[in-house]
Amino acid sequence: MVKQARAYWITEPGHGEIRPVALPEPGAGEVLVRALRSGISRGTESLVHAGRVPVSQHATMRAPFQEGDFPGPVKHGYLSVGVVERGPDDLVGRTVFCLHPHQTAYVVPAAAVVPVPDGVPAERAVLAGTVETALNALWDAPPLLGDHVTVVGAGLVGCCVARLAAGVPGARVTLVDTDAGRADVAAALGAGFAGPGDEPGRSDLVVHTSATGSGLRRALELAQPEGTVLDLSWYGDRPVAVPLGEAFHSSRLTLRSSQVGSVAPARRATRSHRDRLVLALELLRDPAFDALLTGCSPFAELPEVMARVAAGSLPGLCHAIDYSHETDQEA
Repeated sequence: MVKQARAYWITEPGHGEIRPVALPEPGAGEVLVRALRSGISRGTESLVHAGRVPVSQHATMRAPFQEGDFPGPVKHGYLSVGVVERGPDDLVGRTVFCLHPHQTAYVVPAAAVVPVPDGVPAERAVLAGTVETALNALWDAPPLLGDHVTVVGAGLVGCCVARLAAGVPGARVTLVDTDAGRADVAAALGAGFAGPGDEPGRSDLVVHTSATGSGLRRALELAQPEGTVLDLSWYGDRPVAVPLGEAFHSSRLTLRSSQVGSVAPARRATRSHRDRLVLALELLRDPAFDALLTGCSPFAELPEVMARVAAGSLPGLCHAIDYSHETDQEA
């Protein structure tokens, strides 16, 4: 008997569909996971949906259990939470997180899943990959006690950075965004908020996450002399103009990137990718992250939902996919 599951594929730029997939029998050291929730990574998955992954980055941007190749057909995604139905005794029945595409069930090595801590609901656990990105960023450029930290871009990654930075004693954290509606989210995360007409003042550390050229320019404007701007944005195939001819040079600013594919150099010798993900899940015991869960749709609607997310017509932060009504078949 072969278990039949269903998976979301981008068949070509701008179009996705749900396809059947035959699952192998789990072997020694493998687990069969039944999905509960998955999360849409708005920035990256929108670029993948639109076919805007540069050819030079096709290998770098592969998800851990991706099938197919950019621009399509490709099965891509990496925020999945499910229950282990078969596998080692210590994992059967456990809720786990896995860097797996949107799929109703899947077989992966047991080492590829991380148990979700007690007290962290599956709904919140889909944020693990994003909190991991924020954690890695603050390993790349850690704020000091009492620092003023500004995060430009109150999207999902920016909000996770803000919440983690707000835990540094004495730190003052400000989220900057063009959407005034994000002020309530900022307050729930323990951060201040500044809109387009506000002046948050200069900061010791500025983290940029808006994935726009205007946001990056604003980030450079807000850095203290000799301060650091840490850019977490991925722009895909879009060129970005940066005003390095203005105060950047005389202010001796540092502009650096942070990307979750590698553990930050400051912790690379002592922390593995798994260690980092385990810590991200532990940090999700914090219920303040629930403010980032702004929508949920059934798996059957994912092709339409992904198209709306990519087009910008479905606003919000983390939009989750619910698998509770899915029933896979034996064939």
